[in-house]
Amino acid sequence: MRHAYASGAASMAVVANSLWLIPLMLVASGNILAQPASRQQVVQRLEAGSKDFSNLEAPGADLSGLDFTGASLFGANLKGANLSAARLVRCNLNSAILRDAVLVDADLREAQVFSTVMANADLSRADLRGARLMGNFERAILQGAKLDSVKGGSDMRNQPMGLIRLVLVGAKLKGASLRGADLSRADLSHADFRDADLTDVNLTRAKLDGADFSGATLTHAVLAEAEINNTTFAGAIAMDSVHGLDSAKGRESAIFDR
Repeated sequence: MRHAYASGAASMAVVANSLWLIPLMLVASGNILAQPASRQQVVQRLEAGSKDFSNLEAPGADLSGLDFTGASLFGANLKGANLSAARLVRCNLNSAILRDAVLVDADLREAQVFSTVMANADLSRADLRGARLMGNFERAILQGAKLDSVKGGSDMRNQPMGLIRLVLVGAKLKGASLRGADLSRADLSHADFRDADLTDVNLTRAKLDGADFSGATLTHAVLAEAEINNTTFAGAIAMDSVHGLDSAKGRESAIFDR
């Protein structure tokens, strides 16, 4: 019995002495979330020439006005962060979390924004020209934003796990510019496009149920097979130049000028 007790006690001692190693092992393996980075720490890394901010943990951080041009923010947690007037030109924002983030006047030209969460984000007057958008922008504010030549169309040739699409449900795009944007198959239900410029925009098979295009410019826009149940086009400009409207679904409930 004494031998068994000694053996058991020794085993427990080994386990106890090993427990303190677990946090170190987890930190070393990257399994523990890092402490949120401060603005000063991010600035220091930028000044040192770093372009790799993958998996950066900076929720709620003030990163306004910083220049991340060409940097990778893949998988970064920037929930609620302030990126107003930040330069994010050609940045890799794939799989990043920017829910509730503020990007007013931010420069995101040609940025890669794939599988990214920007729900409720404020992108008022942001410049996203030529960006690749394929994520969740539900209820995002894009009033006065520049989205010309945005690549937001779903590619059906690369959808092994089902349709991945740009989601702008309930987004506010009043007065935004979307000239030449590809929004094919995007979900734009209940989005506000009042007074927006959608010249040459591709809305093929897009979901536009309940969206408001009042006063919007739709010169040569493509609406082939789009869903327009209860969609408002009152006062829309150049409706006579729209392509594919005859194949749109839900025309009987859409609102046009009488």
